[in-house]
Amino acid sequence: MISRESFDFQKSICMKHVEMRQVTLLDEEVMPLVMEAESQGHRFMRRLLDDWESGANRFQKAGEFLLSAHIEGRLVAVGGLNNDPYALIGHVGRLRHVYVLDTARRLGIGTLLVKRIMEDAAESFSTLRLRTKTTEAAEFYERLGFQKTSEQTATHVIGLKVIGSNSDAPKIT
Repeated sequence: MISRESFDFQKSICMKHVEMRQVTLLDEEVMPLVMEAESQGHRFMRRLLDDWESGANRFQKAGEFLLSAHIEGRLVAVGGLNNDPYALIGHVGRLRHVYVLDTARRLGIGTLLVKRIMEDAAESFSTLRLRTKTTEAAEFYERLGFQKTSEQTATHVIGLKVIGSNSDAPKIT
C-alpha cells in the first residue's frame, strides 16, 4: 500500500506536469478514454465523440469550450462546458463529459480540470449545473462545492459568483 507521504509527493510531481488545452479537434487521441469509460458502463464519452463527429456539439456557442488535460503529452482527462439546454433562464452553464483515466485518478487532475472550467465559466454563466449517475462522482462534485438538487434535469448545481480565481491553474494552450 502506498503511504500518504508518497501519494502526496506523486500528486505534487504530477500536477507540475499537467498541461490544459482547449480542444479544437477531437480525434483518435480520445479513444482510450472512450474505451475505458465504455468498459465501466459509461456511454457519455461515446456520446461526446459521436456528437463531435456529427457536429451536434462542438462546444462552439458563446461561453462554451472543451478542455483536455495531458501529462507528458498523453491525454488523461477531458471536460466541457455548454449552455444548459434544459435551463429555463439564461446564463446557466452545464458541466459535460468530465472523464479522467483510471490511472490518472486521485492525483488532483479532475479537481484541477473542473476548477478551471468553473473559473472560466464564471465569465459567461452565473450558475453551473450537471448530472451524474455515480455516488463517487457525486461526492467528487460535492467536495468542489456543488450542491445536490432535486431538479429533473440536473443532480448538482453551484452558483459561480462565489468562485474565486485559481492562480495555480495551468494556462490553456
